[in-house]
Amino acid sequence: MRVFIKTFGCKVNSFESSAMAELLRARGCEAAASEAESDAVIVNSCTVTDRGDQKTRQYLRRVKRENPDCLLVLAGCFPQAFPEKAANIPEADLVCGTGSREQTLEALFRCLEDRRRRVEILPNRDLAYEPLSAAEPDGHTRAFLKIEDGCERFCSYCIVPFARGPVRCLPLEDLKTQAAQTAARGFSEIVLTGINLSCYGQGQGFDLVDAVAAASLPEGIKRVRLGSLEPDMLGEEMLDRLALETKLCAHFHLSLQSGCDATLKRMNRRYTAAEYLKTAGLIRERFERAVFTTDIIAGFPGESESEFSESLAFAESFGFLKIHVFPYSPREGTAAARMPGQIEKSVKEARAALLSEAGERSRERVLRSFVGSRARVILERQRPDGSFGGYTDRYLPARVRGEGLRERDVVEGEIRALENGECVVEPRA
Repeated sequence: MRVFIKTFGCKVNSFESSAMAELLRARGCEAAASEAESDAVIVNSCTVTDRGDQKTRQYLRRVKRENPDCLLVLAGCFPQAFPEKAANIPEADLVCGTGSREQTLEALFRCLEDRRRRVEILPNRDLAYEPLSAAEPDGHTRAFLKIEDGCERFCSYCIVPFARGPVRCLPLEDLKTQAAQTAARGFSEIVLTGINLSCYGQGQGFDLVDAVAAASLPEGIKRVRLGSLEPDMLGEEMLDRLALETKLCAHFHLSLQSGCDATLKRMNRRYTAAEYLKTAGLIRERFERAVFTTDIIAGFPGESESEFSESLAFAESFGFLKIHVFPYSPREGTAAARMPGQIEKSVKEARAALLSEAGERSRERVLRSFVGSRARVILERQRPDGSFGGYTDRYLPARVRGEGLRERDVVEGEIRALENGECVVEPRA
């Protein structure tokens, strides 16, 4: 059987799609090069925005139109969050959610055998953590390792708790096994990821520091990087312990969403702008030249001009390496979608543009501040001009040129210049 997997959404979805592809290969299935050549198409959906649902529906319609004989599977966050809507999509031959991928494949094979339509979505309360093999979804040198699923924080704009269910975690022993497997496959860097990574080990006697330590155990692993973190969940004791982990990268994706306290309160975020700054300060005290990336929403319901200006000023002054900017998108089923003071699309887009411009200026300043410093780069693909791209420990994009270099080499050198948004690194002789 030839199967094509289409992934929408985040790195966690990409990881899960890659892991599902490995499960299919273990069952003797082939990866189809396109939808047209497939016997089955699995759609791993995202439902963070209404637009995400629309893209999923459009894709399903197109695939069914172009390859009517293929078996079409709708999986992922959309059916988990909105089971009744997903069940009524006529193009989907099998509808399942974010539960067991093994069960999804079992249902897929049953559908292929008897051609009966099935809807098999586990209730959120019944979702358990499913250990998945380490996978590398983006084809580079970093291996993403999902260690946590679910979220129980219920930010007012976010459907994810409904799509992913309660917090569940990969056991530490399984994490150690997957880290060893990742190193054996030749990867030098592990990125720990999850839906709410900060909750790893919650109520189970271990935590995120233990995860970093476990991922660092294999000798072949040179770096461990963390995915998105919640600023209110990084206390001094945890940061003291994290600072002792020598393989941990000094790059922190610390989710902000807004630099205005009034907006943060409406978002049901659990910190103020000042508390965010305090956490960042604690990190900077413990990690030399720590670098930060973040997410900010523009045009949240009720956001006045002065509130936006406050958020923009925060973004301008903080010193982020990268700001991922999102115009607010109402998400059915969330509290924010029902709030008064919804902002016009044109205003949201204008505010998002200003934040993006601020983010680009901030990025330029941060990158230039590292010129003249030493850096370590894990080389990725070689480019047509003979140079290699890669990233430093602090997630600075780098370009390296030299004799005898190979993909996945770890190269130390000096950042000599900044060109076209990349740090030019001269290898140490």
